[in-house]
Amino acid sequence: MVDQNPLLSPSPLPYALPDYRQIRPEHYLPAFDAAFATHRQEIQAITRVRSMPTFENTMVALERSGEMLDRVARTFYTVSSADATPEIQAVEEELAPLMSAHQDAVELDGALYWRVKTLHDRLGELDLAPEQRYLVERHYREMTHAGAGLDDEQKARLTALNGRLAVLTNTFEKNLLADTNELAVVFDDAAELDGLTSGELSAAAQNAVDRGLPGRYVVTLTLYTGHPYLASLTDRNSRRRLLEASRSRGIRGGEHDNREVLREIVRLRAERAALLGHESHAAYITSDQTAGSAEAVAALLRRLAAPAAANARREQAALQAIIDTQESPFPLEAHDWAFYTERVRAAEYDLDRTALRPWFEAERVLQDGVFRAATALYGITFTERDDLHAYHPDARVFEIVDPDGTALGLFVLDLYTRDTKRGGAWMNSIVAQSELRGTAPVVVNNLNVPKPAAGEPTLLTLDEVTTLFHEFGHALHGLFAHVTYPHFAGTAVFRDFVEFPSQVNEMWILWPEVLASYARHVETGEPLPQDVVDKLHASEAFNQGFATSEYLAAAWLDQAWHSLGADDVADEIDVAAFEASTLADIGLDNPVVPTRYASTYFAHVFSGGYSAGYYSYIWSEVLDADTVEWFKENGGLTRTGGDRFRTRLLGVGGSKDPLEAYRDFRGRDADIAPLLARRGLAT
Repeated sequence: MVDQNPLLSPSPLPYALPDYRQIRPEHYLPAFDAAFATHRQEIQAITRVRSMPTFENTMVALERSGEMLDRVARTFYTVSSADATPEIQAVEEELAPLMSAHQDAVELDGALYWRVKTLHDRLGELDLAPEQRYLVERHYREMTHAGAGLDDEQKARLTALNGRLAVLTNTFEKNLLADTNELAVVFDDAAELDGLTSGELSAAAQNAVDRGLPGRYVVTLTLYTGHPYLASLTDRNSRRRLLEASRSRGIRGGEHDNREVLREIVRLRAERAALLGHESHAAYITSDQTAGSAEAVAALLRRLAAPAAANARREQAALQAIIDTQESPFPLEAHDWAFYTERVRAAEYDLDRTALRPWFEAERVLQDGVFRAATALYGITFTERDDLHAYHPDARVFEIVDPDGTALGLFVLDLYTRDTKRGGAWMNSIVAQSELRGTAPVVVNNLNVPKPAAGEPTLLTLDEVTTLFHEFGHALHGLFAHVTYPHFAGTAVFRDFVEFPSQVNEMWILWPEVLASYARHVETGEPLPQDVVDKLHASEAFNQGFATSEYLAAAWLDQAWHSLGADDVADEIDVAAFEASTLADIGLDNPVVPTRYASTYFAHVFSGGYSAGYYSYIWSEVLDADTVEWFKENGGLTRTGGDRFRTRLLGVGGSKDPLEAYRDFRGRDADIAPLLARRGLAT
C-alpha cells in the first residue's frame, strides 16, 4: 500500500540515510509517481503567483521544490548503478522515459522560464548576495540551454528526443552490463593464471563457484579496455583471451550488441543540438562548460596527441627490444604491452610494480592512507557506523566529524565488484547538503576490486590505490561543499571542472608520511623499502606515452562522434571504420595502444554524463598539476594548505564560477607547464 512505502517520507535514520532494509524494488515506481505529482504541484504554485517575480517567490520557492523527488531519485540511482538486480533494471527501464518527460516539463515550463528570465533581466536592480545572484544566472542559463526559449512545436520535438535518448542510454548500459558478465573469461587450470597473487586466484575461483563452475577460474572484465591482470599473467594466450573478450563487448551481434543503439544516440543528440541552435552535440555541451567551445577542446587534444604518440612509439621500441632478446621473439601486440612494460620498468628502474601488492592491503590503505591524509589536511575524523546499513552488505558506512566536534556527514564505501554493479569507479551523493533544506551530505564511493575468498586479505594494485584516493577526492568535494541552495550542492559544478579535486587528492599517495603510514607488508608489517619508494618517484613519468595516448584516443573518439551532424549519422555507418579513421586523424591509431574505451563499451559518454565531455579529465588536470605545485611550494600536507583548499575551492560547491574560485585559491589562472612536465610532453 502507498502509505506503507518508506520512500514517501523522510528517512528516520541519522543524516537521512535511506532505510534500505525497508525499501523493496516495488516501492520505487509508486514513489516516483507521487514525487512527480508533488513536484508538478510545487512548480504550479510558483507560476500561478500573480505578483511580479522576486527572488523569494521564484528562486527560493524553486529551490525548495522537488525535495521528495530528489530524495527518491538519489536513493534509487545509487542502487541502480551499484546493485542492478533484474528487478531494479526493470524499474529503471520503465522509469527512464518518465524521468526524462518530467525533467522536460519543469525545465521547459514557459511560465517558470518567464519568471526566471525577468529576474535575470533585472539583476542590476536587485540587492542580492553573490550566491543568490549566481543562482539566478545559472538557472536562467541552464533553462535557456535546455530549450526553454523554444516555441511549443520545437519543445514537443525536444521532449520526444529527450525521452527516446533516456531509453537508449539505459539500453546501452543494460547491454554493456550483460555482455560484460557473459564475456567473463573462464580458465580450466590455475596454470593458465600463473603470475596472479593467491588472493587474485582465490577471487577467480570464487567467481567460478558463484557461476556454477566449481574447480575452474573466472576472471571478470573491467570497464576500460585493459585489465590489471595483463601486467601479471605469464601465459601469453591467457592475456590474449582477456583482452579480446574486453574489446569484443557490444559488437558480437545478438541482443547485447550496442552498435545500433550507439548510432541512434549519436544521431538524436545531433538533431537535438541543431534544434537548440548548435552545429553539433559537442558544440552544445561545451558551450556551457569552462572550455567554452568544441574548438578549444580540439586544440588542447591535438596539442597533446602528437608528443604523446611519439612517446608511446619510443616505449613500444623498448618493449620490442626486450622481446627480441627472448629465445622465441615475436612482434609486440596490445595484450603484451602491460606485461612487458613491467619487464622494462624492472630493467630501467629495478622496480616490479606487480610485486607491490602485499604492501597495499585495502583496509590499511583506507584507514592509514586515504583517511589519514584527509585528517592531516582538514582535521576531520572517521568512525565506522556498524549500526547503519547501506544498500548492499559490502557497502560500509563511516561518520565524519569536523575538527571542532561538529558532525559533517556520512561516507559509504562499496569496494568490491559484483555482477550487478556497473563497471568502473565513481562517487555519487545519496543526500546532498543544503542550508535551505537543512540536510547534511551522505556520499558514496564505488570501486570494482575483485573480492578474495573469505579469510584472504584484499591486496590492491597501485592503480587501485590511485583509484581509491581519486574517488575519495570526489567524496571530499561532496562532503565539504557548504551551500545554501541545493542547486549548488556537492559536486554540482561544470563537468570539465569536477575531476579537478579528485585528481588533486591523488598527490598524497606517495607523500612520505602518508605512504609510510599505509604501505606496510600485509604479513610482516614492514614499511615499503625506501629504495622502492625512490624508484616509484623516479619512474612516475614512465609509460606516460601509452597512458596519455590511450586516454586521448578515447577523448578524441568522444569528440568525433559528437561533432557529427544529424545527417552525417546514417544507419549503416560502420562503427569500427569510424573509430579507425578518427584515430588516424589525430595520429593515435597505433594498434598496440588501443583506445581506453571503444565506442560500444564507452559507458562514460553513451550511458553516463560525459557525452562530449570525456576531455574533462585532461582539462581538469591542468588545474590539478598546477595545484600540486602550489601545495609543494606551501608546505605540503598541512592544515593551513588543506583549510585554504577546502574553504576557497571545495567548500563553495557550485555556488561560484569555478575558474573564479580557482583564481581565489591560486592567486592566478592555471599554468599548463606542470601538466606537460608530468606527462612527459614538455618538449
